[in-house]
Amino acid sequence: MNHKKEIIIGILVGLIANTVGTLLYILLFSDFGIKETFEAAIQQGHVGSLLALGAILNLIAFFGFLRIKRDQRAKGVLIATLVTAMVILYYKVF
Repeated sequence: MNHKKEIIIGILVGLIANTVGTLLYILLFSDFGIKETFEAAIQQGHVGSLLALGAILNLIAFFGFLRIKRDQRAKGVLIATLVTAMVILYYKVF
């Protein structure tokens, strides 16, 4: 039972890290606001790339959890990264 809780915490950390990474990328490298950048990414078909760049923070969370021996949380971050990859694949194909 405890393993499920740890994995869910890892998934939440992974999704939050991805969201923060995406927003941080937009704020640092875009000349427009968050809403305008997302709208432009949707129109130009770059939403997948934007999400992939945001997922870089998942690396920090994943290896951080491995370093402190929280393997189940690291597994959750990996699951969140795979979910992000599936969303990116969806945007690339459709």
